[in-house]
Amino acid sequence: MINVKDQVYNQIRDISNNVSDSYPADWANLPAIQYVEEDNKVYEWVDGEESKSYIRYKIDIWHNRSTSACALSVDKAISALGLRRTLCQDVADPSGLKHKVMRYEGIIDVETQMVYQYN
Repeated sequence: MINVKDQVYNQIRDISNNVSDSYPADWANLPAIQYVEEDNKVYEWVDGEESKSYIRYKIDIWHNRSTSACALSVDKAISALGLRRTLCQDVADPSGLKHKVMRYEGIIDVETQMVYQYN
């Protein structure tokens, strides 16, 4: 298993003052961004040891206006890590806020930390 949570946070922390790995607690400070590691598993074994990990991150964006500018910034930041966006969609939110969900996937070499595209 490889941990890239810190790298994900470092890439998106300056996009909003309300970035967290948990459900937003402060709805007065928008946009709110939540990032969650949805999957982190062995992708390839070599000589009985993990050589590559598959990771998938979900990023939720909430805003009282448009999520578009924030989503473009998130996409640029996360893509710079080498992760590939596999989903970007608006989600109906009963609160009336605009809500966008984005997913990113990648294969990471455990030794070199190099990211391979996941197809």
